[in-house]
Amino acid sequence: MNLIQESAAAAELCGRLRQSDAVTIDTEFLRENTYWPKLCLIQLGGPGEAAAIDPLADGMDLGPVFDLLDDRSVTKIFHSGRQDIEIFHHLSGRIPAPIFDTQIAAMVCGFGDAVSYEKLIARLTGASIDKTSRFTDWSHRPLTNRQLAYALDDVIHLRDAYAALVKHLEESGRTSWLDDEMAVLTDPATYHTEPREAWRRLKTRSASPKFLAVLREVAAWREQEAQNRDIPRNRILRDEALQEIAAHTPKTVDELTRTRGLTRNMAEGWQGEALLAAVKRGLNVANDQRPRLAKSRPLPDGIGPTVELLKVLLKLKCEQHGVAQKLLGSTADLERIAADDDAEVPALKGWRRELFGNDALALKHGEIALRIDRGSVQLVDLKQSVA
Repeated sequence: MNLIQESAAAAELCGRLRQSDAVTIDTEFLRENTYWPKLCLIQLGGPGEAAAIDPLADGMDLGPVFDLLDDRSVTKIFHSGRQDIEIFHHLSGRIPAPIFDTQIAAMVCGFGDAVSYEKLIARLTGASIDKTSRFTDWSHRPLTNRQLAYALDDVIHLRDAYAALVKHLEESGRTSWLDDEMAVLTDPATYHTEPREAWRRLKTRSASPKFLAVLREVAAWREQEAQNRDIPRNRILRDEALQEIAAHTPKTVDELTRTRGLTRNMAEGWQGEALLAAVKRGLNVANDQRPRLAKSRPLPDGIGPTVELLKVLLKLKCEQHGVAQKLLGSTADLERIAADDDAEVPALKGWRRELFGNDALALKHGEIALRIDRGSVQLVDLKQSVA
C-alpha cells in the first residue's frame, strides 16, 4: 500500500498532483478526546495514482499539501467534505479552493438527501466499498493493509464519481446550482467558533435576558477553555451545569458548589474563580445590552392545510426534476412561504424559485391545483381551465 511517511516523498506527490486538473481528497481523524480534530491520515488521488500521507510521521512537513490545496488551477474533490475542510482550515488557516463536493452534487442530481459515499459509488461505478475499517483507531501505528485499502478507496473511486456527476450537471444545465452550497463550504465563517456565540448552540431553558447574559459569559469561558486545552466542551463542564449556573447566578464558592456536576475541588480552584467572574460579568451587563432570543412570529390560524399542500408540491417537484428535498426547502421554509409571499427563504430565490417557488406561490393563491390522475399527482393550471 502506498503510505508516505517522509516529507520529500509527500512533496513529490503533491508536485505531480499539481499538474492535474483535479485531485480527490479525504482524511481520517479522531475527535473523541479533543476539541479540534486530530488528523491521522491524508489521502490524495490523481490520474492513475493514489497515496496516503501520514501526518503523524516524525518530521512530516505538510506545507506541500497546503500549497496543493491552495492551487486555484486544481479542483479539490471531496465527498461530504465539511469536516475535512475544517481540519485543513484549523491547521493552515486556509481553505481549499476551488472545491467540488460530490455529496452536494449528488443531491442536485437526484441521488437523495446526504447520500453515503459507498451508495453513490455503487450507483455510479458499480464498485463495492468495504467500510468495516471506518471506526478503527487511525492514530495507532503501524496502520494495517486493510486500513490503508479502505482509506485509499475513498479517493480512488471518487474521481470516477466526480466525472459522472460533472457530466450529469453539464447535460442538465445545473452546474451553477452548486454555487451557493460551495460558497458556504469555502467561507471561513463556516469553521470559526466565536466563544461569545457558543451559548446559541444550547437549548436554553429560559428566555430571560438576565439568564441569557450570564449563560453567554459562562458558555464563552467554557468554549475558550476547550479550545485552549484542546479537550471536548463537556469534559470541562456539561451543558446542564452551565444552564444551572445561569439560572441560580452563584456569587460565592459555597453557592457554586451546589451546582450539580461541579466538584468541590473545581469550585474552590481556579476554574471556580473563573466561573464566578463570568457570572459577575453577565450580571453586570446593562439590561439594554443583554442578549435576547428572536421572537418567532406565530403562524396564522388555519395555515396547516396550506403547508401540507406545499409539502406535496415539494415532493412532486423533487421527483420530477431529480433533486433532493433538502436542497429545495424545509418544513420551516414552507411554513414561512405559506405565511408570507416575500419570505426570506432559499426556495423563493434563484433556480429554486424557478423550480419550486413560483409554483408554491401559485398553489397558495389558487392559480394552480393538485390532482391525482391514475395514481399520480399532477398540477392543474386553473387559469387556463377558467379561460
